[in-house]
Amino acid sequence: MDWLTIITTTVKAAIGVETVLYGLAAIGINVQFGYTGLLNFGQAAFMGVAGYGLAVTVTVVGLPFWVGILVGLAAAVLLAIILGIPTLRLRADYLAIVTIAAAEIVRLIFRSVAFKSVFGGSDGQRGFSDGFYALNPFPEGNNYGIGVITFNNRVLWVLVVGWALVALTSFLVYLLMKSPWGRVLKAIREDEDAVRSLGKNVFSYKMQSLILGGVIGCLGGFIYGLAYASVQPDIFGTETTFFAYTIVILGGAARVMGPIVGSMIFWVLLVLVNGVLSEAVQAGYIPFMTSIQVGPVRYMLVGLGLILLLIFRPQGIFGDKREIAIDAR
Repeated sequence: MDWLTIITTTVKAAIGVETVLYGLAAIGINVQFGYTGLLNFGQAAFMGVAGYGLAVTVTVVGLPFWVGILVGLAAAVLLAIILGIPTLRLRADYLAIVTIAAAEIVRLIFRSVAFKSVFGGSDGQRGFSDGFYALNPFPEGNNYGIGVITFNNRVLWVLVVGWALVALTSFLVYLLMKSPWGRVLKAIREDEDAVRSLGKNVFSYKMQSLILGGVIGCLGGFIYGLAYASVQPDIFGTETTFFAYTIVILGGAARVMGPIVGSMIFWVLLVLVNGVLSEAVQAGYIPFMTSIQVGPVRYMLVGLGLILLLIFRPQGIFGDKREIAIDAR
């Protein structure tokens, strides 16, 4: 087995684009779910409206890259307001139902034939990342890294920006959750009736949390679109949100470092298991499995590991059991 290739690929996965974009999505969910107790199952929709907001603004409307970023952020805020107004006064499970349905509606609108001239249908949109790469300070044609762990100039630029966003949003969440505003959010998670009895506007705080988590999560949509220079609707399906929730629970809910470490571990496990299984199948060590079956089996094995984690340590790596005891009233 080619252990050097497996290790190299695994280390790259720990700091790669997928780790960054899912880390940002998970940080947003951690604000909503971990700190406030909001069951937002539509984080993929926030990522999608941001990515498509940027793509459509640049390719269809013809406006500059930075305008596209602002449009994507505004679209995420608007989506949070539209979802929050009818649901945040109700029980938490209503928010879960509405958000997961809204995410599917958004995805189907993006891939609709009726709007193909705007969103590109199932093919998506591309050709909107030139403004971003024009800012790239790393010369083209060189590889950067240490030893065999190297990236080309485009990937490195995306990773630098992506990890800077992860650091900034994590620091922002840390400061906010140490503030009186953050303590109100955690009190809402524990008992919103008690918070309401103290004169706090619970609906307003929930709306602020939903918007903040959606905006942080939508940054992952930007990173995806810029890294791959395209956006496709099916990328922003429900499994994207479920991966982000898995990452939050794996790292530990209501912990600043939980989503970051959880994202790294999640993708390391997927890539490592895939690499080991692929090499083992090619070497003939697993005669009853084909290379086509490696992909599904790796999800089964990683899923089994996560089940065992939830059985023996449901709070995740850094978490506390009390942080995931949601009062869904």
